[in-house]
Amino acid sequence: MAERLIEARDLQTYYGASHILRGVDFHVDRGETIGLMGRNGMGKSTLLKSLMGLVRPRGGSVAVKGREMVGRPSYEVAQLGVAYVPEGRGIFGNLSVRENLVMAARAGTQGQRDWTYERVLETFPRLQERLGHGGQQLSGGEQQMLTIGRALMTNPDLLILDEATEGLAPLIAREIWRICDLIRTSGISSIIVDKNWKQVTQVTDRNVILVKGEVVYHGSSADLRAQPQLLDQYLGV
Repeated sequence: MAERLIEARDLQTYYGASHILRGVDFHVDRGETIGLMGRNGMGKSTLLKSLMGLVRPRGGSVAVKGREMVGRPSYEVAQLGVAYVPEGRGIFGNLSVRENLVMAARAGTQGQRDWTYERVLETFPRLQERLGHGGQQLSGGEQQMLTIGRALMTNPDLLILDEATEGLAPLIAREIWRICDLIRTSGISSIIVDKNWKQVTQVTDRNVILVKGEVVYHGSSADLRAQPQLLDQYLGV
């Protein structure tokens, strides 16, 4: 049996009086890459924030490596090996590229140091060229690379990537998808949110689709690609 890194059961999450997540079940096993899909406003980011402890569900449970984490601070989730790349990136604009990376460096939960400073720069050659630049001086694509690189410097067991290629030029987006595939083959589990379902299903094992805070589909990438009517129904514009 694969190790279950995260398991959420019957999540009920609200923003004020607005009921966002309605009984969501969700899990990720070690080595899996999961696509989280749905139109805008369907609860994807809220689910990720609920998993990370950034939003506290009013009902249900979130277990990280078997430990109940509802009500625990986000840094404890991170200490259990979960790295989060939020929508909007969240880099430190007043720090250089080098400083953004080095400040995050640490061994993983099993002592692994597979992702070193040198490996991150080899993976993101654009960052190598801009080590002295401040975070605010980078383009949107470069900021996304920096945020992913910084997350990898923590040697996580699970990487959560919200809106992987949102607003990026096609050339940069292709580079981000290459990195997602590289992360997958390195053995790190991932949750990927992005609107490009064709690219998502190329790098994921399973996919979950949310509609109005409820899971309406859960299945393999091959199965989802074989059902264009579902894609049109739940993801079509």
